[in-house]
Amino acid sequence: MSDTTSNSPHSGSLADVAAGRWTLDPAGTTVRIQHKTFWGLVNVKGVFTEVSGDGEVLAGGSAHGSVTIDAASVDTKNAKRDTHLRSADFFDVDKHPSLVFTATDVTPVGNGTARVTGDLTVIGVSRALSFTAEASEVSADAVTLTAEIPVDRKEFGMTWNQASMLKPLTFVTITARFTRRSS
Repeated sequence: MSDTTSNSPHSGSLADVAAGRWTLDPAGTTVRIQHKTFWGLVNVKGVFTEVSGDGEVLAGGSAHGSVTIDAASVDTKNAKRDTHLRSADFFDVDKHPSLVFTATDVTPVGNGTARVTGDLTVIGVSRALSFTAEASEVSADAVTLTAEIPVDRKEFGMTWNQASMLKPLTFVTITARFTRRSS
């Protein structure tokens, strides 16, 4: 049974990824956010510019690991909004400097995809999260996975919503590139 993706000449099977330790490549990783505001009329986009992480692929092909995002690195190209996002109304970066996703299980499911299960911790609140990630690069030394994940900010205690302008869902698109650690 093949698990290859055909869009890239360097694609391979997720099931064939070598067992061992892997490190997140910050230069090949992006974390984008998209949120509707002004009663759904305006689409606010941003990125987190500082991210780190690591993982381990087990001999059976499943994996686990974590991705840590520096909450203060949020950048929506609007300094006033970014300052507000860093405040206690949202990320509260003085008390909670990081957002952390801990993947407890990453399992290849076929057609270049993996099922990812774990816990997302934002402002000290952890919630279970499961999603499907697509591989765009699979080689002996690198794996790149992309996923779009809806996150309800209210589940993490982010309830600020002046004049009910904010929708509850934020869409997080992560492209995470991992490189194999040398022994």
